[in-house]
Amino acid sequence: MGFVVFLLVLVGLNVWMTQRVLSAGPTLDHKGLLVAGIWVVPLMGALIARNQLRARTPLVDSEMPPPPPAAPAPATVDAAEVPALALGTCLRNANGWPVLEWPLVEGWLAGINDVQQRQHARLACHRAWLMHLRDAMGPYATLHETEDAFVLSTLEPGVLKATAAFIARSRRRIDQVLGALASPPAGAKSILVVFDDEADYYPYTAAYDADDGEAAFSGGMFVDAGCPHFVTRRDDLSRIEPVIVHELTHAALAHLQLPLWLDEGIAVNTEHRLTGAQRTEHTPQQMHRLHQDFWGDTEIQQFWAGTSFRRPDDGNKLSYDLARIIVEQLAKTWDPFAAFVASARRSDAGAQAAHEALGIDLGALVCALLHRDATPAWSPRPDTLPPPVTAA
Repeated sequence: MGFVVFLLVLVGLNVWMTQRVLSAGPTLDHKGLLVAGIWVVPLMGALIARNQLRARTPLVDSEMPPPPPAAPAPATVDAAEVPALALGTCLRNANGWPVLEWPLVEGWLAGINDVQQRQHARLACHRAWLMHLRDAMGPYATLHETEDAFVLSTLEPGVLKATAAFIARSRRRIDQVLGALASPPAGAKSILVVFDDEADYYPYTAAYDADDGEAAFSGGMFVDAGCPHFVTRRDDLSRIEPVIVHELTHAALAHLQLPLWLDEGIAVNTEHRLTGAQRTEHTPQQMHRLHQDFWGDTEIQQFWAGTSFRRPDDGNKLSYDLARIIVEQLAKTWDPFAAFVASARRSDAGAQAAHEALGIDLGALVCALLHRDATPAWSPRPDTLPPPVTAA
């Protein structure tokens, strides 16, 4: 009799734990393995599953009441000198998310002559749009605003405040690292939107992705479309931090309109310097061999144009790594490098600026880094480059 009771309790425990695993949501990985462990290894499997459930950061605690009602998203934005901007005339639905037609907003802002009033009005437009986006994200979403940043997400209040503080601290550190090269827009606040999962993140970023092909996956994306902001997926703060630094660096450099390889190379190196985060899927020796095998005459021209950064294959990660290596080498002598960055242009992938400020040929430099004979076919060729791609 005692064995039967024990068996019933064990089965009940397994059924209950299986239900908890299957309903845990997208933040719990390897659900199938956990369920198998529950039934294959009695008690121990349930204990492992329980520990995994406790360790995960829930998207939303179903037993937690939503935050107090926030101020409703405005229908208009008021400003001196011009009639109010009716948001309904310039707010569109993009894959289920509200997006402002920023050219229309800029046309309205152009009617405000006073520079300070125009900055205040632009900030009000950013705030109003984020409030509409907040409402689309659901009742648990919160828009947290500080002197330096907007943070929109379902993160817990303490994490929201810590994230905003990290953004402010990172802005100051990036200014110190980049010196005169950094120039965030006057009066602007950094904007971070943290989506719960891929199901929300990718439809939103697709609204800003100009590529017709398959976009390469990423941990974050800097959107420089009228209202510069960066987006990422919800995760623990230590994993979001490198994305924040990376995308804040893009924001600080956006005024220079850099070639993509240079923009990404500076962002990756700044990310590593300020957060210590480095992706080490392969050893340096393995990466070197992958570079040697991948890059050819056609691929290197894609790199200079920026299109290789959007490849869905290894060309994506190799493009970021090659950009990192080039910038790491060039930035060892800062003053000439800063002069190069200040004059580099997307139209020729920075080739002329490299000749004038550094006295080098970019194609020859890459050949030397990959231990291959120099060839003119590897130098940027503006006459054959496709339209340059901007940072993402």
